[in-house]
Amino acid sequence: MLSSAASLSDWLTWLETLSPKEIDLGLERVQLLLERLQPGRPEHVLLVAGTNGKGSSVAMADALLRASGKRVGAYTSPHVIHYNERIVVNGKAVDDKTIITAFEQVEAARADTELTYFEFGTLAAVVIFAAADLDVWLLEVGLGGRLDATNAIDPTASLITNVSLDHCDWLGDDIETIAVQKAGVMRSGRPTVFGAYDAPDSIVQQAEACGATLMLAGVDFDLSDGANDCWNWRAPGRALEALHRPGLLGEFQVGNASAVLMLLEAAGLAGAIDARLVNSVLPAVSLTGRSERLTCAGVEWLLDVAHNPAAAEMLAATLAAMEVDGETIAIVGLLDDKNVAGVIEPLATHVSSWIAMTADSHRAVPAHELARQVANLIEGPCLVAGTAEEAIEFARRKASENDRILVTGSFFTVAPVISCLAAHPRTEI
Repeated sequence: MLSSAASLSDWLTWLETLSPKEIDLGLERVQLLLERLQPGRPEHVLLVAGTNGKGSSVAMADALLRASGKRVGAYTSPHVIHYNERIVVNGKAVDDKTIITAFEQVEAARADTELTYFEFGTLAAVVIFAAADLDVWLLEVGLGGRLDATNAIDPTASLITNVSLDHCDWLGDDIETIAVQKAGVMRSGRPTVFGAYDAPDSIVQQAEACGATLMLAGVDFDLSDGANDCWNWRAPGRALEALHRPGLLGEFQVGNASAVLMLLEAAGLAGAIDARLVNSVLPAVSLTGRSERLTCAGVEWLLDVAHNPAAAEMLAATLAAMEVDGETIAIVGLLDDKNVAGVIEPLATHVSSWIAMTADSHRAVPAHELARQVANLIEGPCLVAGTAEEAIEFARRKASENDRILVTGSFFTVAPVISCLAAHPRTEI
């Protein structure tokens, strides 16, 4: 164990040395530590899985639950700027001291058990939540579902936002195989909501096999357009009308909100949530690095962590709906397990100039190699920037009045750009 004087940064660096593998899927180690720690748990544990939209769904569920009077802990990953973002109690990221104390408890129980960085952090979040006397835990799955550390905590209800191709090296190289991994969050006799309209066959089959109560978008609940750019939501025995759109950008966020409402309904947590409350809460929800708009030094920036083809297609739709008078200049950085063509091609129609940077990760595609691939895909030039600072400088030089700068491809691309922009006056749009 580290010394009592160790900082959170010291702990996080040390956690990276505990396992020879950065990702080591499996529940046994976390289940063993849960048995040793014996943390209490609340009446409701909601597990959120899926390829895209998990963070947005957790943010909306958290805000609605707290507005309805519930005490809520929300665990998400990865963080954008500070590790504390991952563990939020009643709407506030916990402080360094609280995290360190939880780390010390996990380490005291660990003995010689190898834990990955994510497993250790998940256990720490559970320790913090258990001590906070909460009504609801919201847990975002890190990778997949079936073997993810969060799945060692039995949910009382779960949400699978959607399934598309991502993390294929760990989860499989086709939708049906990946869906089996996502379906691992289901439990017998408990509700699972599937948020997209194209449920894979394996989702339905797994629900039948394990005895989960599956609720499908377009079948068991649905949304429709309303007057004055509002939307309506319906579920068995319940309907909400004239709902305002979420503050999170993108038409797809209405679908995420619809699935969140069904999750809370299915979990028995929606009794105090009516149209008035939804309209007071969801338009105000924001999330760092997810279709986040701001102005800095007179230039509009759009930051989105889209890192797989499905997310890139949703971002492209957002760009199309938010036309600018000028051009869009894109800063992109990707990790080496990502589908470069799948991310670049949907955006190419909307981007006039490209700048490749090396994302802030040892798994990043080097900027010069990424630029080569981008140039081949768009059949045009792509500038090379080794750092976020260089990428920002290149983009600012190219940007004229009415232009927009897009930053995308990874949390590890958006985060360093946000950090650099923080040194300059900026405003949210």
